[in-house]
Amino acid sequence: MALFKIIGSTVKKITAKELDLEKNLQTLFENNLEELLNIFFLSHEHSTGFGGRIDTLGIDKDGAPCIIEYKKNQNNNVINQGLAYLYWLLDHKADFEKICRNNKIGIEIDWDSPRVICVAERYNNFDLDTVNVLPINVELWRYRIYDENILFLEPENFQKVRISTASIMRKTKYDREKQEIIQKNYSVGEHLAKAGEDIKSLFLKLREKIISLDTEIKEDPQKNYVAYKLSTNFADVEIYRNQLKIFLNVKSGQLNNPDSIARDMENPRHIGHHGNGDYELKLESDEDMDKVFSLIKQSYDLNK
Repeated sequence: MALFKIIGSTVKKITAKELDLEKNLQTLFENNLEELLNIFFLSHEHSTGFGGRIDTLGIDKDGAPCIIEYKKNQNNNVINQGLAYLYWLLDHKADFEKICRNNKIGIEIDWDSPRVICVAERYNNFDLDTVNVLPINVELWRYRIYDENILFLEPENFQKVRISTASIMRKTKYDREKQEIIQKNYSVGEHLAKAGEDIKSLFLKLREKIISLDTEIKEDPQKNYVAYKLSTNFADVEIYRNQLKIFLNVKSGQLNNPDSIARDMENPRHIGHHGNGDYELKLESDEDMDKVFSLIKQSYDLNK
């Protein structure tokens, strides 16, 4: 992507540059993991039982374990490598729980939704098209460093990437009988099943307005809410029988809230919740739709 700097009435192209060392990329992400990916950092180069090392181990704000791998060269098979580490992690849950305790992480771990995240400057066709056996959600992120100390980061592909797991899945009778689910997929329908008819209709109207903001918006149902995201979540919607709760990924004090309909979950005291960000909205009828949506759009503008 070409980036330009506006200087008065002229523009100047900002040129891309290489990092001095690949290790700098990992350090940059680990030092800013919460800001970049909404993930809490847990461990650097975490050793596994089969000799490999997980580049970065983390946990997101919903309790999902996160394995992050950085593509260090064109031939580095980072996707299968990440899946190998995922298999190891699911076989060593107690180790991960101990790491969380040592880091004073009080979030309940969601073992139904582990994440494999790959970060690279570019991906080849093999990375994108590898297929065989098991469909797994793998997040591919593409970065670029520019002059003026600008980091560009965007999701390359949030669709399911079919991965050949022949080299990482055991073939013993025990494993065939175990048939453990690696990732559980959630649906909007599961969330709507909890709602009354009026709230279902209200959600569908809100959903249409949110998706109409940008063709790149992805709807991503999670265990506790339906997320709407570009590079990161900007609105998380929890569906209840008689209301919708919307959490905005905006830090405390940064939301323009003229009608005071958004509740600041950080002030005067921290209040735990499932969604991302510090603000909660409630929507119970069409009357407040426009006011609620205007705040959702603020969060979209801040996160795009």
